[in-house]
This record gives sequence, C-alpha cells and structure tokens, in this order.
Amino acid sequence: MPRVALTIAGSDPSGGAGIQADLKTFHQFGVYGEAVITLLTVQNTVRVSRVKVMPAALVLEQLHAVLEDIPPAAAKTGALGSAEVVRAVARAAADFAFPLVVDPVMISKHGQPLVSKTAVKAIRDELLPRAALVTPNMQEAEVLTGMPVYMPGDMRQAAWRLHQMGARAVLIKGGHLEGDAIDEFFDGVEFREFPDERIETRHTHGTGCTLSAAITAGLARGLAPVDAVACAKRFIQEAIRTNPGLGKGCGPVNHHAPVQWKEVP
Repeated sequence: MPRVALTIAGSDPSGGAGIQADLKTFHQFGVYGEAVITLLTVQNTVRVSRVKVMPAALVLEQLHAVLEDIPPAAAKTGALGSAEVVRAVARAAADFAFPLVVDPVMISKHGQPLVSKTAVKAIRDELLPRAALVTPNMQEAEVLTGMPVYMPGDMRQAAWRLHQMGARAVLIKGGHLEGDAIDEFFDGVEFREFPDERIETRHTHGTGCTLSAAITAGLARGLAPVDAVACAKRFIQEAIRTNPGLGKGCGPVNHHAPVQWKEVP
C-alpha cells in the first residue's frame, strides 16, 4: 500500500502552485496525493485576477469524506482564504492522528492577498498550535510574530517565538535575504541552518507550496521532520535550477526534478 499525503489548499489553474503543485510533488516523492480545495483562483504566471473562497462547510465535507475512507499519513495546509475556513480546519486538526504541516500562505507571488486579516489571527491563535511544522517565509513570520525579520538572527528569534506560540517545529524560509538563501529550522531543542546558493531566475512560482508539499511527503514516508526538511530543500533547489521556463511572467519550478534520498548532512 502506498503512503498517502493530503493537501488542504487553493487551486492554481496554471499548475505552478496550490494543490496542483502539491499533487505533482506528492507523486514525485512516491506518495498517493489527496486534495481538499479551499479556494479557487483565476491566475497565470503574470497575474491573479480573482480569488473565490469556498464555504467552510464545503471544505469540511471534503475533508471528512477523505478522512473516513483514505486517511493520510501526513497533511499540509496552504492558502485557506477566510477565518471561517481556518477555524474549521483547526478544529478538525485537533483529532488528526498524523502530522500537519502549516504553510501560512498569505500573499501570492503577484501580490494578491490570499487570506483575510481575520484569517491571519485565526492562523496565529488556532492553527499554529495544531502544527507539527510551520513553514512561513520572512514576511509571513513578521506578520505572525509581530517582530521585524530581516536577518538570520531575526529568523532564529522568530522561529523560537513561533515554537512558543504552539508549533512543534518551525522552518523560516530566507529566500528574501540578500546573497545566499538561508532557511532556519527549530524544533524546540536545537536550531538547524539550511543554506543554499541563490539561483538567479524569475521562474520561482510555487516554491513555497512545493517545498511544504515535499516536506509533507517526507513525513508521510516516515522521515523525521529535520530529515524531511533536508530532503525537501534538495528537491526544491534542483526544481528551481531546472525550471522549464514556462510562461511570460513568474513561471513554475520543475516538479519532475529528481528526489535525492540522503541522510541529513
């Protein structure tokens, strides 16, 4: 029986982010993917022109249908859209018998808000305590913690604060740092730094979704969180480096990049 992973996220019809990116990533990691859709977008590599959030009751119906028949070994959240959806998912997650990766997606690559202000508070207060791992970028970490996050030292302090707020482990993504990209991991015991050479390209659409999906797939396959992060980091770096060059704007990464199953260095 294959391992199963679940994504609870929004739809990107251009295929670079959201549930489309998550399902492609799950498949590449050898796990069976399921998807609960929280919102629909009208977007491509150049623009996002519309966001339609699903009713919380409909999101829960999808989730319950999945859980009663093919329960996953790990799950992740992406863009949730509204406070009602966040609260519904958080209540359901209280009974999850599997790890939940929370990717607190707030703004699209094109600057379009993907959650309401009240939803941000619900993520902070209700969803974070359900997270086995939370994966904000630097701007999302600022919003969630209320502190400035500009440098690796700030990232470590924010990671510690997010752990204090209830997340069992934290990965703050440093893609917006100057120079090399450095991600900071904290599991409540020790910090782990994941540096990567910066790849100069405009084709980075869906990197956050793809990274969190790769981590979720690793957890579904039984990896420890730090090992799942290390494996996912190698995958996303290669996916960016070998991007297919699609689209007129911020194009997708390569979801066919090879998965490198190695121990944490």
